[in-house]
Amino acid sequence: MDTDAIYKALTNPVRRQILSWLKTPAQHFDQPGFSVELGVSVGLIEARLPLAQSTVSAHISILRDAGLIQAQRVGQWIFVRRNESVVSAFLERVNRDI
Repeated sequence: MDTDAIYKALTNPVRRQILSWLKTPAQHFDQPGFSVELGVSVGLIEARLPLAQSTVSAHISILRDAGLIQAQRVGQWIFVRRNESVVSAFLERVNRDI
């Protein structure tokens, strides 16, 4: 776990919002035909944010590179979900160290 990359990823409010949405995806996204077990389509996240697609993709990449989310391609779609084991380990480390 790269704690510095996680701290960097969490400095941006858009990335924190994405993580918050992914914590309870069924409350924030309706994706007919797909289970939230797969995660949430990146297209649905893009639709909720007033940002360019490339900007949202950059935010998703930073979260993925930090290990906070996992991405999976299904056909033409990319689905993302929180990596709960990394989130939990990070929170435990923060509670222990700070």
